[in-house]
Amino acid sequence: MAAVVGGVLYFDRSPLVAIGGLFVLVVPFERLFPRHDQPINRPGLGTDLMYALTQPVLAVVGIAAAIVIGALSLAWVPGLMIRPLVAMIPPWLSPFVGIALFDLAIYWAHRWSHEVGFLWRFHSVHHSSERMDWLSGIRTHPFDGAVIAPPFFFLLGAGFTAQFTGVLAVIQIVTGIFLHANVRWRWRRLHRIVITPEFHHWHHANEPDAIHTNYSVFLPLWDIAFGTYFMPKGRRPSIYGVDEEMPREIVGQLRHPLRGFRNPVRMLRHPILACRHLWMLVRRGLGQLKRSTLRPRHPEPIPF
Repeated sequence: MAAVVGGVLYFDRSPLVAIGGLFVLVVPFERLFPRHDQPINRPGLGTDLMYALTQPVLAVVGIAAAIVIGALSLAWVPGLMIRPLVAMIPPWLSPFVGIALFDLAIYWAHRWSHEVGFLWRFHSVHHSSERMDWLSGIRTHPFDGAVIAPPFFFLLGAGFTAQFTGVLAVIQIVTGIFLHANVRWRWRRLHRIVITPEFHHWHHANEPDAIHTNYSVFLPLWDIAFGTYFMPKGRRPSIYGVDEEMPREIVGQLRHPLRGFRNPVRMLRHPILACRHLWMLVRRGLGQLKRSTLRPRHPEPIPF
């Protein structure tokens, strides 16, 4: 992996510039207003730095996977179904509707990435950080990042431009870094209007009553509407990470979701058995997706 980092930085030094810029912008606030008293050189820092430095390579892999997943997801089909309605929206209102639709689609994609076993394999890498700060938000498996593809294709099908949808995707990624920051700001008046670090830290909390909550990436409205909003009174999250064993280094984490997969070459030698195995996986995934969608609402906690 060191060779990969060296090769990336030889051809493209933008990761170093981005890391340096974000460090200057965010770290002073983390030091002045810390949520948790932790050093800059906290456990897992090296792994997160490796994710940041190899982003050019990981991004290429993620984009390739996103194109395939976005097309196969058929998310553009419901987009085409509502396209005539979207075309009737006044131009001044269209961006606001686009943001709401994108956020709604991201809510469900994010929720399923937690509650569908196969998708959680990849998303658990992001949640494996046991220390939360701005850099921990960059720890993401490239295949997990492709979860943003179905919402992107959905908006394209609905008639929104690729430029508009791409800007929303970039904003979602950039704000995600800030939402992971180790800052103690509460911003109570905003809790039900826009998501805050307090909201997202509860999403990352590995505490029993916080599991499967706070999925929204822009508007808490969707968590409130679908019963996954969680902002308890008089508490703050203190335990992060995942229960399962997760490798500490980046290579192990990138390979971790692929554990137990059968060798594709062997599967080609036995296509009938391979198809049967694939169908069983699809049925299991569809069942988990259905249970996630229809599960009872999370009890509404008392807000701050």
